[in-house]
Parts: sequence; C-alpha cells; structure tokens
Amino acid sequence: MKVKTALEAVSDIKSGDNIFLHTAAATPVALVEAMTARAPELNNVSIYQMHTEGNAPYAEAQYEGTFNIYSMFIGANVRKAHKEGRASFIPCFLSEVPTMIRAGIIPVDVALVQVSPPDAHGYCSLGVSIDTSKAAVDVAKTVIAQINPQMPRTHGDGLIHMSKFAKCVEIDTPLHEHAPHPLTPEESKIGEFIAGMIEDRATLQLGIGAIPDAVLSCLGNHKDLGVHTEMFSDGVIPLIESGVINNKYKTKHKDVLVSGFMIGSRKLYDFVDDNPMIRMLDIQYVNDTAVIRRMPKMTSINSAIEVDLTGQVCADSIGKTMYSGVGGQMDFIRGASLSEGGKPIIALPSATKRGETKIVPTLKPGAGVVTTRAHVHYVVTEHGIADLYGKSLKERAKALINVAHPDHQEALEKEAFERFH
Repeated sequence: MKVKTALEAVSDIKSGDNIFLHTAAATPVALVEAMTARAPELNNVSIYQMHTEGNAPYAEAQYEGTFNIYSMFIGANVRKAHKEGRASFIPCFLSEVPTMIRAGIIPVDVALVQVSPPDAHGYCSLGVSIDTSKAAVDVAKTVIAQINPQMPRTHGDGLIHMSKFAKCVEIDTPLHEHAPHPLTPEESKIGEFIAGMIEDRATLQLGIGAIPDAVLSCLGNHKDLGVHTEMFSDGVIPLIESGVINNKYKTKHKDVLVSGFMIGSRKLYDFVDDNPMIRMLDIQYVNDTAVIRRMPKMTSINSAIEVDLTGQVCADSIGKTMYSGVGGQMDFIRGASLSEGGKPIIALPSATKRGETKIVPTLKPGAGVVTTRAHVHYVVTEHGIADLYGKSLKERAKALINVAHPDHQEALEKEAFERFH
C-alpha cells in the first residue's frame, strides 16, 4: 500500500517487534527517522543490524529501553552506544547471518528496506545491498519500503515484487556515498607489494578503503582478472573499463563480477545500474567457503587492527572495546587458502597514526582473534611481505618483525627472544 509520508509507512511497527535495517549505503534513513519519532508510543523494540550508513537516532541514550540494538557488525553510527553498554554485539561470520535469519535465531518481524522504483512487471531492486538483507525480506512478516528513484537497479538476487510490501513511500534522496581518499605513502607501498603478489587470471576479494584502492591502482598492467567479493567500491571501474577485470577465467559466474554489496560514489551507483556484468547475490552464497575455493588463484585482501608475533589477527576490537565485527574476513581467508594457487592476505600499516606498533608481542587484553594463527598465510605492511604459512612460531615472529616499523623492531626482537629462545 503506497502512502504519502514515512511516518505513515512505519505506523504498523509495534512494541516488542524485531526490526531488521537494510544495510550499508541502502539504509532507509527516512524510515529509520520516522520509526524513532514514534518512540513515545513504543517500547522493547529490538533492532538487528549490520553496518548501516547515516544517523542512527534510535541509538541515543534517551531511547534506551525503547530500542534494543543488536549489531552483527558495528558501524560508526552505533559505536558510542556499544562503548557505553547500550547496544549488544553478536559475533558471527557474515556468511552465516542469512542462515541465522532464515532459521529464526535472529528473529525478524519487520524489514525496513530501500529499493529502486518498480519495473513494468512490478519488481523493485534492493540495489546496492543484497548481502544479508535478502534473507530478512524473505522471512519478515512485514516489509516496509522506501522507494527511491536514485537507487540503482542491479541484477542478481535483489528483486522484490511490490506485492511483498505492507507499505511503501516514495522518497527521492541521494544514497550514502564514500568518496576515495588520497593515499598515504604507506598505503601506496602496501598496494604495490600486494599487486606484485597478484597473478594474471586471479580472482580478487577486496573491500573498501585506502588499501584496496591502493592495490587496484597498481593493477593496470595485469591481465584477465576476476572479482568475487563481499563488497566493492569505485576502484574497480577503471579496471573493468580497460578490460583488466573481465572475469573470463572464473570457474563460477564467468564474465560477471559477483558481490553482496557496494559503497562508493554516485559514479559507482550509476555504473552498476542495469549493468548485466555486475551480479549482486545473497551473502550466504557469495561468502560460502565452498564457492570461494572454486575460484582460480583466489586472492583475498583483508585488514586488521593488530597482529601478534604468532600471527593471530585482531580485526574487530581495540582491546575490550568492540569496534567493528568479524564480517567476512574468515570466510575469504579460509576460502582463498583452499583455492588452487590462492593467496589469503592480511594487510595493515606497520604503525598507528600515533606511532604505536600494529605488529605486537601479544594482542591487547580482551582483543578478539578474528583470524587464527593457523589460518594466516601472508601479512603485508609498507615494509614488506611476511609469509607465515608452514612456519614455526619462532620463524613467524622473525618474519613479522621484518615487516614491523623499524622504530619498534628492537623491542619486538627482545620480546620474541624471551618468548621463543
């Protein structure tokens, strides 16, 4: 049923409901704000979310008890609520979130989504974020849609017929954008090292941010690359246009780029609109290790907050403070390691902006191990590549110290000697 305002669209939400929010750049901010405006009439509403963009007014202290927040990945807009204990974190692999939704382990009564306008047959598209949102739409008792003419129509799993919507409202508003930032010398160097590891005809998984952008900027002379990734951004466009990324040699989804979601500029959203070379699929499939391992020379590039001298990777917390989430790192690190000729890579600058080492003797107290020491093959910093696969703890420590920041190498060597001599 089409209504005139966002407040009318969310009028069926009631106390005790479990709400799922469409993810990332697709977050339907108008519906979120309207739901929050109804706070005086509601209580004990549970909100389940991945990383979302835009304001999260329901996470403000005044709404504690009205809205219970459960994050499976923590974005900047709810980080304060988590730090202050007003939100709860659910550790999980990204690939398993749709499974948990479909099994009712994560309950969804209402899905708030943002979609493209319907086609001639009444089908709208989830556009830039299929990921876990498709599962929520499949199981929700009530789906409420923000129809946005600025949402691109993407090919793949994201089509929903208008009849699925309990209520919908048309709101023409720009999607959330992330413009690429200028690269630091350290990021550029990491990009060069990783580009040198990528073989022609490899399949890539990379996310958003400076290091993926740095890697992509160095791939202009490569040939016949493919992409099978949980997410992507603007950096792939020039490589697709030049034919470097053509997906010719993928064993699954030949000739198309496969992803679960994207965040980037308007240029990216226009590029993917009705583009049959871009296939947006359910993340339960995209991040399935059994699917990933079938890609030739699968090269997975993921970031970290810190790595200890044995190769343990913390990527979701700063000490005891939750910062982001597990996401798809383990799905792709494991999938790439099982791929023939695959390369699972952890990439990070050797030091923080404050000059603290990111290669550490031991992880901070309370830090989470997202990728275990047994899963790690390569760790890359601006100082080189540490190959840890098949290495003893002592050998790993030596390789990691070699790529640590020179200012910290002596202290790390002392720690390693005391631990492993």
